[in-house]
Amino acid sequence: MRIKEITDYLEGLAPLSTQEDYDNCGLLVGSHSDCVSSVLICLDSTPEIVDEAIEKGCDMIIAHHPIIFKGLKKINGKNYIEQTVIKCIKHGIALYAIHTNLDNYLHGVNREIGNRLGLDNLKILRPKQNVLFKLVVYTPIEAAENLMTALFNAGTGKIGNYSECSFSTEGIGTFKPNEGSNPYSGDIGKRSSDKERKLEFLVEHSVLNEVLAVMNDFHPYEEVAHDIIPLENKNHDLGSGMIGELSVPLDEMDFLKKVKNTFGCGAIRYTELKGDKIKKVAFCGGSGSFLLQDAIRQGADVFITGDFKYHEFFDAEKKIVIADIGHYESEQFTINLLGDILKKKFATFAVRLTEINTNPINYI
Repeated sequence: MRIKEITDYLEGLAPLSTQEDYDNCGLLVGSHSDCVSSVLICLDSTPEIVDEAIEKGCDMIIAHHPIIFKGLKKINGKNYIEQTVIKCIKHGIALYAIHTNLDNYLHGVNREIGNRLGLDNLKILRPKQNVLFKLVVYTPIEAAENLMTALFNAGTGKIGNYSECSFSTEGIGTFKPNEGSNPYSGDIGKRSSDKERKLEFLVEHSVLNEVLAVMNDFHPYEEVAHDIIPLENKNHDLGSGMIGELSVPLDEMDFLKKVKNTFGCGAIRYTELKGDKIKKVAFCGGSGSFLLQDAIRQGADVFITGDFKYHEFFDAEKKIVIADIGHYESEQFTINLLGDILKKKFATFAVRLTEINTNPINYI
């Protein structure tokens, strides 16, 4: 199997275009054309992880966190980042990272957390904006159905749990073929008018280029009349954090104990309890303090994440309970998530989960 087969599948679920601006997801070491027989999945790439890959005969590492965030000006092994990269290259091991694109994926990191907590009615806490477009295309009526089917197959028309969504109207289009043109209908040098259908679709940014290519391939016109309109609508299938509900409300301390047991936390740092039952739960894998106000606005009783700073705990202002369970602890099951994703797609492919705990934080 080629590395490209694996990365194409993962990026079909969590496109690289959906990662945050600061991130560096994708293939960090290796070539997409390289062959691969087995992969090792981990949260963090370290020299010890590479040693584990060598021992287990894995020629590709898929990590959640990118080990390279900034450009490397020298690679001489002075730190663990350079040591990891050198060791991967020396032993022919590819290194791939799927980070905030997997965080933003509806069925990604945060869905796994919600499932582990047994939450219902899960939805994105902060849906992304400015990632949707409206595609408007004008086509001969007789060609409309074939074009619609092709565009749906390319990824247009998805709204929540609905697919193949579109809107169409009919009207009259005018055109005059000039010298050198090859018109679908009409005569050179004469203005013509034909009945046309105006088709409108919602398109995600991640598939826009592919959709436009398909449109041009399947449209009968030599020059395709179309509009691409940026939208400010929120994409509720893409974004940061999640929020859900417990089927049976729990006392605050009982819920925190449940969280600690579920995630094997060395400790949970939490704010003053409100004395209420926990029903609505907001959460974000990794560092999610930037979502606190979103959790409060949506009426969450508790917000679970990692990496809260001291002064940020004051921002709860007794409106919500903040539960900092740790960065590693909140994302640890991403390893299992990626394993399940790959095993279901590549049933005969060797997928191994790391046995190394890369959490740099210890507790006493």
